[in-house]
Amino acid sequence: MSDAIKHFAFPVLIGDIGGTNARFALLSDEDAAIDRIPNLGTADFNTIGDAIAEALAEREAAPKTAILALAGPITGDRVPLTNCDWIVEPKALIQRFDLDDVILLNDFEAQSLALPGLGPDDLDPIGSGNVTPTGARVVVGPGTGLGAGALVHTRNMWVPIPGEGGHIDLGPVSRRDFELWPHIELTFGRMSAETILSGSGLLRLYKGVCALNGFPAPLDDEAHVTAAGLDGEDHGAVEALDLFATYLGRFAGDLAMVFAAHGGVYLAGGIPVRILPALKSGTFRRAFLAKEPHADLLEGIATAVIVKRDAALAGITDFARRPHGFGVELGGRRWQS
Repeated sequence: MSDAIKHFAFPVLIGDIGGTNARFALLSDEDAAIDRIPNLGTADFNTIGDAIAEALAEREAAPKTAILALAGPITGDRVPLTNCDWIVEPKALIQRFDLDDVILLNDFEAQSLALPGLGPDDLDPIGSGNVTPTGARVVVGPGTGLGAGALVHTRNMWVPIPGEGGHIDLGPVSRRDFELWPHIELTFGRMSAETILSGSGLLRLYKGVCALNGFPAPLDDEAHVTAAGLDGEDHGAVEALDLFATYLGRFAGDLAMVFAAHGGVYLAGGIPVRILPALKSGTFRRAFLAKEPHADLLEGIATAVIVKRDAALAGITDFARRPHGFGVELGGRRWQS
């Protein structure tokens, strides 16, 4: 547990590795501002080691610790990313970059670490609700995939709960859902939450809506569906975006009940920011609350979009500066030289 760690060896290389982008920063000491490195595309590098070498190419200070958040579960000495071809091998990174420590976190574990440090300017609320300061918190993030994590407060520290919640099954609820489901392309032979609640999922949803309605489906990527849905230019895109907000609200509401998230539910990543008008239209919040007989419980829980840039990097930075403030389980996720 992190309560056994008093401090890390600086400088610390901080990384947030998603399916599309690798985000890095350097923290030279406990009190320094982070040195943010421009994003690198995962498709542009054969390995994470090559990407790190590029990130450090113009930096004089060599890191002694690397804390990396990965989009996928942390298992063993070879960790494949869920939506990227990279395989992360901590022992190889220690050898290549002469590191003392490598710590691997789940990407939404890192997102959850950022939650205690968020202020009003970092959030755009959706609807009403309250925040209990030490209440459990949930973060949900549709992007290349769908991430989810939770944070609970106990023994005067914040304990992140990593997992792969984006891969739970997603079922139909309304009559329209039952009509639509047969028209949506499955992923891995099943309908998971990520099948719909992701960038590629929004496109699947759009194509499914168009097939059900007998419309042509001329839009060919998530960005075009988002723009056309917000502008009202394509009826299929408008309905797809509305349904995306509905299903995201349902999923977020389910997790809010699982964790009794009186500290709030927070939407992270690029997609929620881009579709803010759709999320704030009322559709998301209505679906979030539609949990009878527990609608009253959900009514009291705040929901918001995280608008702070690089929130996951900020969460890892907080952990690097004061690891004793977080109950991060490091068994099987910390490698030392």
